[in-house]
Formats: sequence, C-alpha cells, structure tokens
Amino acid sequence: MSPDTTSSDRGDEPRPATRAITAGRATSGSSLATALWASSTWETADLDDANTRATGLRAEEYYSRYGNPTVQAFEDAIAELEGAEAALAFGSGMGAIATTVFTLCSAGTHLVAQRQLYAGTLAFLQGPCRRLGIDVTFVDGTEPGALTAAVRPGQTMMVLAETPSNPRLELVDLDELGSIAGPFTVVDSTFATPIGQRPLAHGVDISLHSATKGIGGHNDATLGVIAGDRDLLDEIWSYSVLHGATPSPFDALNALRGIRTLAVRTTHQAASAQRIAEHLAGHRHVSAVHYPGLASHPQHELARRQMTMAGTVLAFEIDGGRPAVEDFFDRVALCRVATSLGGPETLVCHSATSTHVSLTPAEQAETGITDGLVRLSVGLEDTDDLLVDLDRALDRSA
Repeated sequence: MSPDTTSSDRGDEPRPATRAITAGRATSGSSLATALWASSTWETADLDDANTRATGLRAEEYYSRYGNPTVQAFEDAIAELEGAEAALAFGSGMGAIATTVFTLCSAGTHLVAQRQLYAGTLAFLQGPCRRLGIDVTFVDGTEPGALTAAVRPGQTMMVLAETPSNPRLELVDLDELGSIAGPFTVVDSTFATPIGQRPLAHGVDISLHSATKGIGGHNDATLGVIAGDRDLLDEIWSYSVLHGATPSPFDALNALRGIRTLAVRTTHQAASAQRIAEHLAGHRHVSAVHYPGLASHPQHELARRQMTMAGTVLAFEIDGGRPAVEDFFDRVALCRVATSLGGPETLVCHSATSTHVSLTPAEQAETGITDGLVRLSVGLEDTDDLLVDLDRALDRSA
C-alpha cells in the first residue's frame, strides 16, 4: 500500500497514528479522558441567551439534538483524522447517509450511485429516495468513467460511492471521483477508516463512516459521521436538527476512546487480514478471495495508490454454496458468526442471508453476492490461531 501521502514533508504535521492520540482534546483541559456530558438540556441566562443558542449554528450547550460537548470532541477528532474543516456525527451510519442525501437532494433532482453498496444504502436509495421523487442511477463503480458519464449537468446533485465496498472489497478511483465537477461527491469510507484512506485529499466533498465499525472498534457504540468543509456541513447540520438522527454522548465517548487505539488496531488487523487472505487463496475448498492487498485483486494497483493499508475485512467463496457455508459456520470456534465488523473479535457472516438479504436474487447475482460468499472481519486475535480455526472449519466442510 502507499505511504501516508497526507503527512507533510516538512515534518510539522503529525502522522495518522499520532493524530489518533492527540485529536479531539481541545475541551479536555488537563484530563487525559474526555468528559461525558450526559445532559440533554442546559440552562440559559436570559431570553437573549436562549435566542442566540436557538438560532446559532451547532450550539453545544443548549439541547443535545443541536450539539453536545462530548459529541463535539468526537467530531473534532474525526475532522483532524480526515484532514477536514469540520465533522458532524449522527446516531448511526444510515442516519449519516439519509441526512446527507435529504439535505442535498430533493424531488426532481438526480443522484448517481455505484451498484456495489451496502444493502441498507441500496434499500434507502431504491425506496424512500425514489418514493420522494429523487431519481437514482446505479452504475458499476469499478468501471473507469462510469460515475462521471452518468452525471446529468444541472440535475445531478450527488455522486455517492463506497470504497472499499461491502462485501466484496471493490474499489472506486478516488481521484476520478474527486474530479467530477458540479454535484457533491460523497464516499462511504467505513471499511478503510481514516487511517486507511482520506477521500478529501483526493478532492471528494464528504467522507462518511459508520463509526459503529472500525472507528469505535469495540462493538459498544452506534454512530455515523461525515467530514468535509465547514460551510457544507453547517447546511447538513441545519437539516439534521429536523431529521433527528441524534448521536448519543455515551456512544461518542466510546468511539473517541476507540479512536485512541485506531491506528494500532487497524495496523494489526490489516496485517492479519493480509496473511489470512494469502492463506485462503491457496486453500482447496476456497474458490476465490476478495481482498485489495492481494496481487490477484483486479484493483490491487489502485489500492496501492489510494490506500495506506488494504483494510481489516476480506471476503472469500467457499466451494459447495450455502450448505458448505452452514457447515463452516457450525465448525468455526474462534471466529464468531455476527454481521458487524471492525471490532476486536473476528466475525464471519453470510452476506446473502444477512447484510444483503434485502436484495433480490437477481440483484445479488449482479453484485457478485453468491451463496458461497463469506465476509470475514479480522479481529485482534493471534493470526496463527485464526488460521488454525479457519482451516479446521474449512477442511471439514464441502
């Protein structure tokens, strides 16, 4: 993978691992831990003070749907990690997506999205968006120029990409996306985390994450977050107050704690994922492995150019389809069967019956989600132990 291209050659800008430790501490004083502001409501001094807070932007001490000091500390940390002017948190990744789309798009406007998306995002674009009159065009995000070619000048308000994609780890060229003029460009960068890539450095307008995953990193916080220019995020904040996908200060505190170890966690997990991907690529019961760190991945060179690490998630195809997957799931012991990702435990899931169950069989086939596809989120266990667990389960299946 590429070196950290966002670090200054002058040596005056901290590298990502350092930013993960130092970011979001402006209001902490001498405390090493961020304070938890559990309050939903603050007193105001008088009518003028109440009016100022009610009509101002992102008041931190008024009402927690408008802002909260603990949430603000989390947002500040994400902004620093992304190299952004500002960040804005939400109650979930889908809350971030829905609020961003509904702020920037309306009836009669057009949105371009890649076909390789998390199924929840697909369902949102195909359902509520189209019902409310937003015209959505889906294209193959891996095809050079496809996103650009689908833009309708004067009508397209947003181009939405997800890279790496869920679950097959397909990539979108961030430089190409960032060069699209006219519509707002948005990247769901959940699989990469801000340690793995920084879309804004490629000219993309908004970097978006389900912070529930790798950023939080401990399966104990549910959050979404976006990062970008302050003026744009202030516009999205104005709608978010009405949409109400409000982040919990408890979850923000947990996610901020997760950020402190984000670099060391993802470094270990990505190295482990690389070893596992290489091992599975030669396994007699595995027909394909999808991981950008493999030279066999069709976009390996693109990954080397725009990512600092290949990520903590991979997918692989087990020969024998669903029966073989069921047998594999029955036999894994260290790997846990669950649908999330990015936490300390290694998780396996069957996308066709879980994360992407809402897709029709034709849609699953179109996006390469087969009955034998297993998504593996690599945790913090010893890599050799994981390899033993996977081998034992695979060798007894199929």
